[in-house]
Order: sequence, then C-alpha cells, then structure tokens
Amino acid sequence: MYAVIATGGKQYRVSQGAVLRVEKLDAEEGASVEFDRVLLVGDGDNVSVGKPYLEGGKVQATVMAQGKARKVEIVKFHRRQNYRRTKGHRQNFTQIKITGIAAS
Repeated sequence: MYAVIATGGKQYRVSQGAVLRVEKLDAEEGASVEFDRVLLVGDGDNVSVGKPYLEGGKVQATVMAQGKARKVEIVKFHRRQNYRRTKGHRQNFTQIKITGIAAS
C-alpha cells in the first residue's frame, strides 16, 4: 500500500515503514504526526484519487529527528570588477518514519 501526501509545498510518495525528510514540522522527536492532505492511495490495482484531497485519507508518521541539510553555497562573481559575494544556506528538515496509511 502506498500514498501520495502533500506537506511543505511538496508532494511525497510514501509507503509503510518508509523514512524520508520533509520540510521542518513543529513536533518533538518521538512525537506522532498525522498528514490529512492525502492526494492518492494505492493498493495493488485499487487506486483512489482525491479531488484534490481524499476525504478520510490519513497517513500516520513518527518524528525521528530534526536537523539541518548540507550547506548550499551561493557565489556571485564579476570578472575584472573586484566583485565577489558569498552566502551560505542550510535548510531545516524533519526526518519521519511512516507508521500507517488509511484510506476513507
């Protein structure tokens, strides 16, 4: 069984036991979170598609860790102009483990 959920402006295809990183959620490590913005649930040949979300569709997950991704460096450079700018960014994430998928 698998599902497609929307969180943090992105869509993820998840299945039971999957571990993934999503945009930062306000939850402590070990806490249980529930995603109700379920776009699709599939089980073999049976596929339920929402318009845009499935009514009664829920995905349960457990927060495993909070962290920061690798640093992305932004460099601007103009040749012969003595122009150099450097910035860095580290995006926050939440690592979750999918514990249950329920269709309507």
